[in-house]
Amino acid sequence: MAARIGLVLGAGGVVGHAFHAGVLSALAEATGFDPRRAELIVGTSAGSVVASMLRAGVPAADLAARATGQPLSAEGAAILGRARSSGLSWRDVPARRPLRLGLGAPALLGRAMARPWEARPGMLAAALLPAGTVPTELVSGWLEPLFGDGWPDGLWVCALSLTNGRRTVFGRPEAPRAGLVDAVAASCAIPGLFRPVEIGGIRYVDGGAHSPTNADLVAGLGLDLAVVVSPMSAARPLSGGFDLAGRRIARLTLGREAAAVRRSGTPVLAFQPGVEERAVMGVNAMDPSRREAVVRQTRRSTLARLRRSDLADRLGILASAG
Repeated sequence: MAARIGLVLGAGGVVGHAFHAGVLSALAEATGFDPRRAELIVGTSAGSVVASMLRAGVPAADLAARATGQPLSAEGAAILGRARSSGLSWRDVPARRPLRLGLGAPALLGRAMARPWEARPGMLAAALLPAGTVPTELVSGWLEPLFGDGWPDGLWVCALSLTNGRRTVFGRPEAPRAGLVDAVAASCAIPGLFRPVEIGGIRYVDGGAHSPTNADLVAGLGLDLAVVVSPMSAARPLSGGFDLAGRRIARLTLGREAAAVRRSGTPVLAFQPGVEERAVMGVNAMDPSRREAVVRQTRRSTLARLRRSDLADRLGILASAG
């Protein structure tokens, strides 16, 4: 019987998308594991876009090829050829945005003040920052021809409700009904940048406001292995960079989540940017000019890491998944 793999793809903006492409293409090349065959894919923000591409049938190698401007396989080209351009590009997102005043979710801020023990930093940011203005069609609109109103099996997409500040996992039975395009838009709606996305009368923003990875969702599911790709955290050594404090927090969050997964009986294989990757990723997660360098460096680093003997047991599980 093939191994049951859970794939967790975290937040990270444009450069995070490139990090995912580098890791997944290297994994597929080195182990033969096809990420499209994961039993469950949990996507947050940029990870929700990559997860959708995998569920649409795009091979991992084409994730990297698309980001680096290389030719796609016939299979990938056929799938992505059906996608519809939103008419927008990252050039439409201004590098510097005018200062705007006003709270994004005053009621949520009041809730956080009344129940401070439930308030996470990302939730507070979503409450305090003014609502963004960039349309989310930029990140999700092109997916509509691939899925329409449907929802693929084995895909969970994380977003944060501006009503109660809690995580919503679209795709689970108890979640509000939503089309994949809207769920991905909600998952990617970075507070203060993108417009919140309304689904069922509730406004949602980026699932990374709850957790950059949301890896705890795969605990207790009886999976044989959880593969976590976390663009926003950092592998050791933890050194340098204006964004190091934020990466430390993301690393601690991932550590707690991974520990919960391991306690449930599922081993974890996590990928976080090392020093070399962080150098090419920079501090602006939305900088499209860095995509090619990030993919290439991440592929090199991941392929080198996969030769380590201490990963043999988990890589064997991946290889058995095919």
